Amino acid sequence: MESAEKQWYVIHTYSGYENKVKANLDSRKESMGMSNFIFRVVVPETEEHEVKDGVDKAKMEKTFPGYVLVEMVMTDEAWYIVRNTPGVTGFIGSHGQGSKPTPLLPDEVELVLSRLGVSQEKQELDAEVGDTITIIDGAFADLSGKVIEKDDEKGKLKVNIDMFGRATTAELNFNQVQPIR
Repeated sequence: MESAEKQWYVIHTYSGYENKVKANLDSRKESMGMSNFIFRVVVPETEEHEVKDGVDKAKMEKTFPGYVLVEMVMTDEAWYIVRNTPGVTGFIGSHGQGSKPTPLLPDEVELVLSRLGVSQEKQELDAEVGDTITIIDGAFADLSGKVIEKDDEKGKLKVNIDMFGRATTAELNFNQVQPIR
């Protein structure tokens, strides 16, 4: 049951090891030459705000503690590498005895990733912090601005734009902007 296309799978980890598993998997896919089979590794988490002593503190909370999402092509070698990554206890949807797991359904992936603010397709943008871009879609269309923050994982960037003589920061998706060359 080898899948020739990349799909999302859920791996179970030791509790509290989600970020370590992500780091280990990212490192192993590079060192073992598996970048064409293991793509994105996502720890489902959201930002929680807590006001303590009059100070708003933001911290990341795990949405699904003990679980990590991995986008991969299910080959024997990729399956072996993910399964044997330190901190991984197994795949969700695997029946044991060497059976490969069932991927998430497209609707499930879309729901989970959209709640996390991660785009389903990995988007790329040929612009870096400090570059000037033109906004091509949304409320700020046709305005230009300077990139002040870029998040390749989520496909988002923060841009300073001039509105009514004041600098305003807008958070945009990669597909809403175009670099100025």
